Formats: sequence, structure tokens, C-alpha cells
Amino acid sequence: MFNQFVHLLTRVFLISVAALLAQAAVAQQARIDLTQEMVSATNNFLQSLSSMQRNTGAFDFDDEDRLNWHFVPTGMHPRKGIPLRSMNAAQRKATEELLQVFFSAKGYQKAEAVRGLESILAEIEVNGRFDRDPELYFITVFGTPGLDSNWALRYEGHHLAYNWTFVRGLGIASSPQFFGSNPAEVRTGDQIGTRVLSEEEDIARDLVKSLNTQQISRAILGEEAPRDIFTAAEQEVGPLEDYGITYADLDSQQKRILVSLIEELAFTQPEPIAEERMNTIREEGLDGIKFAWIGGTERGDAHYYRVQGPGFLIEYDNTQNNANHIHLVWRDFTGDFGRDLIRMHYNAVAAEFGPGHNH
Repeated sequence: MFNQFVHLLTRVFLISVAALLAQAAVAQQARIDLTQEMVSATNNFLQSLSSMQRNTGAFDFDDEDRLNWHFVPTGMHPRKGIPLRSMNAAQRKATEELLQVFFSAKGYQKAEAVRGLESILAEIEVNGRFDRDPELYFITVFGTPGLDSNWALRYEGHHLAYNWTFVRGLGIASSPQFFGSNPAEVRTGDQIGTRVLSEEEDIARDLVKSLNTQQISRAILGEEAPRDIFTAAEQEVGPLEDYGITYADLDSQQKRILVSLIEELAFTQPEPIAEERMNTIREEGLDGIKFAWIGGTERGDAHYYRVQGPGFLIEYDNTQNNANHIHLVWRDFTGDFGRDLIRMHYNAVAAEFGPGHNH
């Protein structure tokens, strides 16, 4: 009987291991397939450009501008790259096809909605100081796109900054990742009621309003929300203060809400990237994730929240313009701009060829 039990346990274990290996193989193939699509889409975009455009839109991978990201209007932060408004029809088509590969369907829809808010701002801010143009968004390529090369792509403009980095087939780094929304809720005109980042606001509010008195004492840090996210557009960030309520101290429903909030941001990326993000977060440990809130908890109140885990940070702020202006960012402490992939590559080269070898 005992031997049969041991045999059964061994068989269950082997089946489980085989299933995990198969699942990992499927995930790896999905990432490879996605990388190939991204390489092809980017090369098609580059081939559509004139030689003059390439000089302004394509740079070496090690160009210092690759880390020079921001989410403010271009009038405050001049950008390198090819703006949408300078593209002809064929180039614009290549750009749309590229972005539909680099974003999920949901992410692409949100990115387009963020751009669309520029037209609304132009109506609100008659004779304003900034050029509110939904065509003033830039594609910039760093390095030579390929399956075995170091390269990166940036898509950026006001309230939109997405960065993808590829390091010799090791993976796809997809942060910093930023969306903003001004207005957070359109209150006049034909698009009245539009809320581009409604889920990111409402899910977090559902979580904070579900907390009991004891949980609130740990989760809510104060009544006066900061004017902006703390990490701003810094090129490299580390963990913020260790405040908030942990995932482990939430009930089962609250845990589901917190995971759904993280997934809402993760799945603006294509599924293989989003799934890899979520798998990494689970491997690092959900129990170590903390949720913190500052400000009022009712719609219209100025508020801020963050979700911080061992390896990542989400920051959200809605305080400016009478609490109708959102900034929302995802940062990876070691993975922004592919730093972890670059380190992995050079460690592998050093192990194979010795330190100092260039490859």
C-alpha cells in the first residue's frame, strides 16, 4: 500500500513538472513570436522613412537619449524621433501597424484615447501656452531591430510614454510605462463623460472603500494628496517608503481587486509581456506587495495611490486641475530600459569568454 502511495505521488509530481515545462515552453515560444512581429513591424516602419527622417528618428542603442523620457508636453521637453504629423499616408499606416503589435488591443485603444484628449485640451485652453496636437507624438528607434541585437523603441508625447527594450533575444523590457489623462473626466462638449483611465481609478477606489477600520489605518497615509507622482520622470528609481497594507493582510475579495488593478496596467502590453510580468510578480511573492492611498476616497476628491512589490512600482496621482488630471506610471526597479537584461547579457559573456570581452 505504501509503495503504491509513493508511486502515485511520484506520478503526480512528474505530471505536474511536465505540465509546467510545457507551459513554460509555450510562453517562451509566444515571446519569441511576439519579438519577431515587433522586429518586422519596426523594420517596416524604418523602411518607410526617407533618409532625412531616419537621421532624426533612428539612433544607436547606446545613445544617451534612449533614457531621456518624459510625459510632459513637447514644448517643455523637446523630443527626438518622427512625429506623427510629419508622416505621409504610407508611413502612418506602418506606424499604426507597429503600434498595434507593441500594444494589446486594450492598450492601443487607451493610447489613442490619450492622444485624442489633446484635441479636447485645445478647445479648453484657447490660446494656451502649449501646442495641443494629437499628431505631436513621436516614434524613436535605438539600435538595429533583430532577434539577436540590442535595440529599443520609444513611443512618446504628452501623457504617453512607452519604452520597449530588446537585448540579444533574452527578453523584452517594457518599462517605464506611462499614461496620463487631462481631463480625467471630460465635463463639456461632445465627449462629455469620457474617462480614459476610469478602470485604473475605479478599481483602486473599490479596494480602498472595501477596507475595514483596522486596514484603513495601515492603507491610508494622509488626507492631503501629493501634487504629482513621487518618481516623476527619473531615469532610474528604487523602492519608495515601505508604507501601506500588504496583500497578505487583505481578505480574498480584496486580494482579487488588487490583482485586477495590477493586471489592468500590465495588460496594456501584449499578452506574452503581460503574462511574463504577472508571473514574475507571483514568483517574487504576492504577500510582499503593499497598497497605499493618500487623499479623499470619493469621486472628485484629490487622491493618490501606489502599489509596490519587491521588483515593481505603480504610482497614480489625480490632484491637478481640481482633481481632474491623472498621472499613472509603472516602473521596474531593475528592469527599466532593459537594465536587468543588459546585465544578464554581459554576465553571460563574461562567464563564457572572461571579463572585458566585447560582444
